Amino acid sequence: MCRSPDQPHILSADAQPASPARVFVGLKIAPEIALELTRFAKRLEQPSVRLVAPADVHLTLVPPWDEPSIPEAVDKLRQVTARFAAFQLSLKRVCYGPQRRRPRLLWAECATNEEIARLRSALLNAVDRRDDRSFAPHVTIARLQGNGIAIARSHPIDQPISLRQHVETVELFRSPPGGAGYQVLASLWLGETAPRQTARR
Repeated sequence: MCRSPDQPHILSADAQPASPARVFVGLKIAPEIALELTRFAKRLEQPSVRLVAPADVHLTLVPPWDEPSIPEAVDKLRQVTARFAAFQLSLKRVCYGPQRRRPRLLWAECATNEEIARLRSALLNAVDRRDDRSFAPHVTIARLQGNGIAIARSHPIDQPISLRQHVETVELFRSPPGGAGYQVLASLWLGETAPRQTARR
Protein backbone atom coordinates (compact mmCIF):
# COMPACT_ATOMS: atom_id res chain seq x y z
CA MET A 1 0.00 0.00 0.00
CA CYS A 2 1.38 3.42 -0.92
CA ARG A 3 2.15 5.82 1.89
CA SER A 4 3.74 9.23 2.15
CA PRO A 5 7.50 9.47 2.87
CA ASP A 6 7.02 10.46 6.50
CA GLN A 7 5.40 7.12 7.26
CA PRO A 8 5.20 4.30 8.41
CA HIS A 9 3.27 5.54 11.37
CA ILE A 10 3.55 3.89 14.74
CA LEU A 11 1.47 5.02 17.66
CA SER A 12 3.31 6.97 20.33
CA ALA A 13 3.78 5.42 23.74
CA ASP A 14 0.93 7.54 25.10
CA ALA A 15 -1.42 6.13 22.44
CA GLN A 16 -0.48 2.49 22.92
CA PRO A 17 -3.48 0.33 23.93
CA ALA A 18 -3.58 -1.13 27.43
CA SER A 19 -1.98 -4.56 27.44
CA PRO A 20 -2.70 -7.14 26.39
CA ALA A 21 -4.21 -5.99 23.11
CA ARG A 22 -6.03 -8.20 20.65
CA VAL A 23 -3.98 -7.77 17.47
CA PHE A 24 -3.40 -9.35 14.08
CA VAL A 25 -1.14 -8.81 11.09
CA GLY A 26 -2.42 -8.14 7.61
CA LEU A 27 -2.42 -6.05 4.47
CA LYS A 28 -4.52 -2.89 4.29
CA ILE A 29 -6.50 -2.86 1.06
CA ALA A 30 -6.33 0.42 -0.87
CA PRO A 31 -9.47 2.56 -0.41
CA GLU A 32 -10.48 2.52 -4.09
CA ILE A 33 -10.19 -1.28 -4.27
CA ALA A 34 -11.98 -1.74 -0.94
CA LEU A 35 -14.86 0.42 -2.14
CA GLU A 36 -15.19 -1.57 -5.35
CA LEU A 37 -15.18 -4.87 -3.44
CA THR A 38 -17.77 -3.80 -0.88
CA ARG A 39 -20.19 -2.89 -3.67
CA PHE A 40 -20.61 -6.64 -4.29
CA ALA A 41 -21.89 -7.09 -0.74
CA LYS A 42 -24.52 -4.33 -0.87
CA ARG A 43 -27.16 -6.66 -2.26
CA LEU A 44 -26.75 -8.90 0.83
CA GLU A 45 -27.67 -6.15 3.29
CA GLN A 46 -29.98 -7.76 5.86
CA PRO A 47 -29.93 -8.48 9.64
CA SER A 48 -28.26 -11.89 9.19
CA VAL A 49 -25.35 -10.50 7.16
CA ARG A 50 -22.60 -8.29 8.56
CA LEU A 51 -21.04 -6.16 5.86
CA VAL A 52 -17.40 -5.14 6.21
CA ALA A 53 -16.91 -1.38 6.07
CA PRO A 54 -14.56 -0.24 3.29
CA ALA A 55 -12.13 1.15 5.90
CA ASP A 56 -11.87 -2.30 7.52
CA VAL A 57 -11.19 -4.32 4.35
CA HIS A 58 -7.90 -6.19 4.70
CA LEU A 59 -6.12 -9.47 4.06
CA THR A 60 -5.13 -11.36 7.22
CA LEU A 61 -1.62 -12.85 7.35
CA VAL A 62 -1.33 -13.69 11.06
CA PRO A 63 -4.61 -14.46 12.90
CA PRO A 64 -5.50 -12.56 16.08
CA TRP A 65 -3.64 -13.07 19.33
CA ASP A 66 -3.34 -11.25 22.68
CA GLU A 67 -0.13 -9.20 22.64
CA PRO A 68 1.21 -7.79 25.94
CA SER A 69 3.85 -5.54 24.34
CA ILE A 70 3.08 -3.68 21.12
CA PRO A 71 6.61 -2.18 20.80
CA GLU A 72 8.19 -5.64 21.03
CA ALA A 73 5.77 -7.04 18.47
CA VAL A 74 6.51 -4.16 16.11
CA ASP A 75 10.26 -4.75 16.43
CA LYS A 76 9.87 -8.45 15.66
CA LEU A 77 7.67 -7.76 12.65
CA ARG A 78 9.97 -5.04 11.34
CA GLN A 79 12.89 -7.49 11.27
CA VAL A 80 10.82 -9.68 8.93
CA THR A 81 9.42 -7.00 6.64
CA ALA A 82 12.90 -5.56 6.10
CA ARG A 83 13.89 -8.82 4.39
CA PHE A 84 11.00 -8.87 1.90
CA ALA A 85 10.45 -6.76 -1.19
CA ALA A 86 7.22 -5.10 -2.26
CA PHE A 87 4.95 -7.26 -4.40
CA GLN A 88 1.75 -7.28 -6.43
CA LEU A 89 -1.45 -8.56 -4.82
CA SER A 90 -3.93 -9.85 -7.42
CA LEU A 91 -7.61 -10.31 -6.61
CA LYS A 92 -9.22 -12.68 -9.07
CA ARG A 93 -12.76 -13.67 -7.99
CA VAL A 94 -15.62 -12.63 -5.69
CA CYS A 95 -17.52 -15.63 -4.34
CA TYR A 96 -18.73 -17.37 -1.19
CA GLY A 97 -16.36 -19.27 1.06
CA PRO A 98 -14.63 -20.98 2.66
CA GLN A 99 -16.74 -23.91 1.44
CA ARG A 100 -19.30 -23.53 -1.33
CA ARG A 101 -21.64 -25.98 0.42
CA ARG A 102 -21.31 -24.23 3.78
CA PRO A 103 -20.73 -20.57 3.00
CA ARG A 104 -19.91 -18.28 5.91
CA LEU A 105 -18.26 -15.43 4.06
CA LEU A 106 -18.43 -13.40 0.89
CA TRP A 107 -14.84 -12.78 -0.09
CA ALA A 108 -12.44 -11.90 -2.86
CA GLU A 109 -10.02 -14.70 -3.62
CA CYS A 110 -6.41 -13.70 -4.22
CA ALA A 111 -3.92 -15.37 -6.47
CA THR A 112 -1.48 -17.39 -4.38
CA ASN A 113 2.18 -16.73 -4.96
CA GLU A 114 5.39 -17.80 -3.26
CA GLU A 115 6.17 -14.28 -2.04
CA ILE A 116 3.07 -13.84 0.09
CA ALA A 117 3.25 -17.42 1.39
CA ARG A 118 6.87 -16.95 2.49
CA LEU A 119 6.09 -13.58 4.04
CA ARG A 120 3.20 -15.05 6.02
CA SER A 121 5.32 -17.94 7.28
CA ALA A 122 8.08 -15.59 8.43
CA LEU A 123 5.60 -13.28 10.19
CA LEU A 124 4.01 -16.22 12.02
CA ASN A 125 7.42 -17.35 13.24
CA ALA A 126 8.41 -13.84 14.31
CA VAL A 127 5.52 -13.55 16.77
CA ASP A 128 5.62 -17.25 17.72
CA ARG A 129 2.21 -18.08 16.29
CA ARG A 130 0.95 -21.12 14.42
CA ASP A 131 -1.80 -21.51 11.85
CA ASP A 132 -2.16 -25.08 10.62
CA ARG A 133 -4.94 -24.24 8.18
CA SER A 134 -4.17 -24.30 4.51
CA PHE A 135 -3.34 -20.75 3.43
CA ALA A 136 -5.91 -19.40 0.97
CA PRO A 137 -5.32 -15.64 0.74
CA HIS A 138 -8.63 -13.78 0.62
CA VAL A 139 -10.26 -10.48 1.48
CA THR A 140 -13.53 -10.78 3.42
CA ILE A 141 -16.26 -8.33 2.44
CA ALA A 142 -19.28 -9.82 4.29
CA ARG A 143 -19.93 -12.34 7.07
CA LEU A 144 -23.02 -14.55 6.87
CA GLN A 145 -24.47 -14.97 10.35
CA GLY A 146 -27.68 -16.69 9.36
CA ASN A 147 -28.40 -19.55 6.94
CA GLY A 148 -25.44 -19.16 4.60
CA ILE A 149 -26.77 -21.60 2.01
CA ALA A 150 -30.11 -19.80 1.78
CA ILE A 151 -28.41 -16.42 1.49
CA ALA A 152 -26.08 -17.67 -1.24
CA ARG A 153 -28.97 -19.19 -3.18
CA SER A 154 -31.05 -16.02 -2.94
CA HIS A 155 -28.10 -13.84 -3.93
CA PRO A 156 -25.75 -15.89 -6.14
CA ILE A 157 -22.36 -14.20 -6.47
CA ASP A 158 -19.49 -15.85 -8.30
CA GLN A 159 -17.75 -13.37 -10.50
CA PRO A 160 -14.22 -13.08 -11.86
CA ILE A 161 -12.50 -9.78 -11.17
CA SER A 162 -9.13 -8.33 -12.05
CA LEU A 163 -7.87 -5.98 -9.37
CA ARG A 164 -4.24 -5.39 -8.44
CA GLN A 165 -2.56 -3.59 -5.60
CA HIS A 166 1.12 -2.82 -5.18
CA VAL A 167 1.84 -3.84 -1.59
CA GLU A 168 4.57 -1.82 0.14
CA THR A 169 3.65 -2.18 3.80
CA VAL A 170 2.40 -4.75 6.29
CA GLU A 171 0.09 -3.57 9.06
CA LEU A 172 -0.26 -4.51 12.71
CA PHE A 173 -3.95 -4.04 13.51
CA ARG A 174 -5.80 -3.85 16.78
CA SER A 175 -9.11 -5.69 16.79
CA PRO A 176 -11.70 -3.99 19.04
CA PRO A 177 -14.13 -6.05 21.14
CA GLY A 178 -16.97 -5.42 18.70
CA GLY A 179 -14.94 -6.77 15.76
CA ALA A 180 -15.23 -3.64 13.61
CA GLY A 181 -13.31 -0.41 13.35
CA TYR A 182 -9.84 -1.94 13.17
CA GLN A 183 -7.05 0.34 14.32
CA VAL A 184 -3.68 0.34 12.55
CA LEU A 185 -1.05 0.29 15.30
CA ALA A 186 1.92 0.22 12.93
CA SER A 187 2.64 0.21 9.20
CA LEU A 188 5.88 -1.59 8.43
CA TRP A 189 7.63 -1.03 5.14
CA LEU A 190 8.73 -3.95 3.01
CA GLY A 191 12.48 -3.94 2.39
CA GLU A 192 13.55 -1.78 -0.49
CA THR A 193 10.38 0.34 -0.44
CA ALA A 194 11.16 1.82 2.98
CA PRO A 195 11.84 5.56 2.83
CA ARG A 196 15.49 6.45 3.24
CA GLN A 197 16.25 7.95 6.61
CA THR A 198 18.16 11.25 6.61
CA ALA A 199 21.01 11.25 9.09
CA ARG A 200 20.71 13.91 11.78
CA ARG A 201 23.67 16.09 12.66
